[in-house]
Amino acid sequence: MNKNIKNWLLAGATFVLVTACDSRLDVAPTQSIDETNALGSSQDVEVTLVGAFDGISSANLYGGAIQYSGELLGDDAEVRFGGTFSTLDELWRKTVTTTNTQTRDTWLSGYSTINRANNVLSALDKVTAADKNRVEGSARFIRGAVYFELVRLWGKAWGDGDAAANLGVPLVTTPTRSVTDADSRPRATVAAVYTQVLEDLTKAESLLSAGRNTGFATKNAASAMLARVYLQQGNYAAARDAANRVITSGLHNLTASFENAFVDGPNESEVIYRILINEQDGTNSMNTFFAPSTFQGRGDIRVQNKHLALYGAGDARGQFFVRASNNNFTGKFLDQFGDVPVIRLAEMFLIRAECNFRLNTTIGATPLVDINRIRSRAGAAPLTTVDLNAIIAERKLELAFEGFQVHDAKRLRRNVTSAIPFNSDKLVLPIPQREMDTNKSLVQNPGY
Repeated sequence: MNKNIKNWLLAGATFVLVTACDSRLDVAPTQSIDETNALGSSQDVEVTLVGAFDGISSANLYGGAIQYSGELLGDDAEVRFGGTFSTLDELWRKTVTTTNTQTRDTWLSGYSTINRANNVLSALDKVTAADKNRVEGSARFIRGAVYFELVRLWGKAWGDGDAAANLGVPLVTTPTRSVTDADSRPRATVAAVYTQVLEDLTKAESLLSAGRNTGFATKNAASAMLARVYLQQGNYAAARDAANRVITSGLHNLTASFENAFVDGPNESEVIYRILINEQDGTNSMNTFFAPSTFQGRGDIRVQNKHLALYGAGDARGQFFVRASNNNFTGKFLDQFGDVPVIRLAEMFLIRAECNFRLNTTIGATPLVDINRIRSRAGAAPLTTVDLNAIIAERKLELAFEGFQVHDAKRLRRNVTSAIPFNSDKLVLPIPQREMDTNKSLVQNPGY
């Protein structure tokens, strides 16, 4: 009898142990988390916001692709793409296909980042009162900046035809947590996307606090991005005033020399917004493609003599190149783990100078003073008079390789090459084929 009881107890214990193990292994899959759990506390929302900043720092966005796409699309033989990546070669040759994986990834990373920002904005009621302005302002800065870049790449330029009729990109301002037919949204107009961009960035500027850039959003970062947007639209008074707000804040200063703005990564005193890079996180794709192998890059984008000839005698910017394997490379992105500069104070002086000149105003300073401030820092001879062409030329020299080529050509109505006018369909990216196949509401851009 005792032996039978022991056997039953052993069997019972074994059953309990097995069923206990079964219950511990019977865990619901965590591939997706219910929003009440994922965004249930202020800390959860903060974590999601960090994810949004991680998204905008992707190599497919401000980690490099936004900038080099603008440079390669707008190039007129001032650089040569000598790499093996056909995706970037297509950008440089202006022969982008609908199956280009780099433009596809920029689109996908853009909307993934926007969705992260949308998730943050949907849960502001969970954020503690002391942090709410910063969290909302940061999410709006991210969403506004990304939509600005997407509409510039995939839509006709502002002023090239009717912005209220030209197609931009789909506008999504609420979280997408499961994909249904309702999520197959058509492209909004260029005007509608710009309206959303301005709403987000204006709100961000009002909510964010002042301070130097730490890789996260600040009031000046929002103001500076607004200055860019307004300039792209030709709203010169608003662009001038936004740039002037950044300059007169006193939080940023031009470095003593031009090279100091870039040596060992972008200089914190001059850079208004940057993408943080370190050995553990982030990819500096500007280094990858613009720097030679001696500086851990691929050496794919090679500066040609046509560009080098633009600099005058004594201009330090004309000497800020390195020579390797019989090719010239810009010195701006030589640090593999250097942060990626997105907005520098020098750009704000250039915007203020151009807008003041166009409007015949002297808000903050005269155009001549602002241009000579930039030239003096570079060691270039000061100008005695200034006109619009001189201001645009100065902008080109100062901001070379930082992503402005195609966008400046479009807003200034200047042809990219003798065969490609500023309003060419070749300068507007095709909607990725992946998106066309899955979203039947989309209309492809002309020429594709």
